[in-house]
Amino acid sequence: MTGTAMDWASVSDAEVVRACRAGEDAAWRELVERFSRYVFAITRAHRLDETDAEDVFQETFARIYEHLGRLRDDEAIRPWIGQLTRRLCIDRLRASVRDPVPDTSQERGELDRSLAAVDEAVSVQEAMRTLSADCREILDRFFCRDQSYNTIGELLDLPPGTIASRISRCLGKLRVAYEGRSGASPASGEA
Repeated sequence: MTGTAMDWASVSDAEVVRACRAGEDAAWRELVERFSRYVFAITRAHRLDETDAEDVFQETFARIYEHLGRLRDDEAIRPWIGQLTRRLCIDRLRASVRDPVPDTSQERGELDRSLAAVDEAVSVQEAMRTLSADCREILDRFFCRDQSYNTIGELLDLPPGTIASRISRCLGKLRVAYEGRSGASPASGEA
């Protein structure tokens, strides 16, 4: 993009991919920013040591850069990155072990649960990007920074009761956005 700064928070993953293909440096930085925690979480789920995790991280983004043109569906960037990272983790584990470690079903189940949790966290993060800046800020302050209603109210110059109602409204918006992205349906009996 020339001349103007892009508000990447409002841009979908597919649009970031298209901008990367167009050669926009800022888009590449955004792609790495968006998916770096996801890639790192996958390396941790595979229990790679710090050095191997860093190597897999670097290799993952090098391959993304090299092979992004092969991605058939821009909307499939997250699963593609996830699969690529998992393959590289497994390759790293195989290379670092002389005698193959037996793959027990319990260990596989733990890994599957860890990866499912990573995928869910990324889906929540993606849904958060669709919310207004005000909603993102208030939810971030309450849930991520663990700030109280009073603290948030002081910082945003709002009464604590207003903070509580805004958190409730923003959570409702987040739920709608999350269910729309993940294909989840509300639990029975919920309105």
